[in-house]
Amino acid sequence: MLKIRNLESGYGRLKVLKGLTLHVDPGEIVTIIGGNGAGKSTLLNTISGSVRAQGGSVLFKDREIRNLAPERIVSEGCSLVPEGRQLFPTMSVLDNLVLGAYGLYRSGRKVEAEEELENVFALFPRLAERTHQLAGTLSGGEQQMVAIGRSLMARPELIMLDEPSMGLAPLIVRDILLTALKLKEQGKTVLLVEQNAKAALQIADRGYVMETGHLVIEGSAAELLENRDVQRAYLGKDYARIDE
Repeated sequence: MLKIRNLESGYGRLKVLKGLTLHVDPGEIVTIIGGNGAGKSTLLNTISGSVRAQGGSVLFKDREIRNLAPERIVSEGCSLVPEGRQLFPTMSVLDNLVLGAYGLYRSGRKVEAEEELENVFALFPRLAERTHQLAGTLSGGEQQMVAIGRSLMARPELIMLDEPSMGLAPLIVRDILLTALKLKEQGKTVLLVEQNAKAALQIADRGYVMETGHLVIEGSAAELLENRDVQRAYLGKDYARIDE
């Protein structure tokens, strides 16, 4: 579904991604782990079009999307849940969600937008109880639900999650990451960037380890969990499974 070849990207003269190559197959959950400054968010922002690529190729469903406008990339079926959620805090939950379906409404697909709203409420029943509440007054976990729901309103085939556990309590992290498994069950493909490597690798099919703009290790989630370098750098000695 997503094929990235020799991708280079950054900010002005600062090159962050340095010849990066990876792929995500339909129906997979693929996670990218790494420390701060590794380039994980830059990767997702480059795929989504908010950061301009400086070289290489980004193929989505065998179509080149490198440097298309972000709204075009969303319309192609690739949607990003950004780091920090980036909601409109003075707007209601419902209005934040409806904004995610802008492309559907603009193309006259109102019925599809309404259907997707019901799907979001089925995935996050708590949001159905808070439709008129201002997004900025929600808890961190509820705000993350709105951010994911807003992305889903565009009916993406590939949803990219950028640090969804940031700032959340452990039990809420568990619920948010298990949402990725529910999305997979619904036929979505998930690309997950996450500093919480322990949790991310427990729900992923495959993973990549990223350092300073390069991918240094790749493999199945099980292989990465057993990799001594990954354990030493990202997992620690012991970890509890999120499904326990």
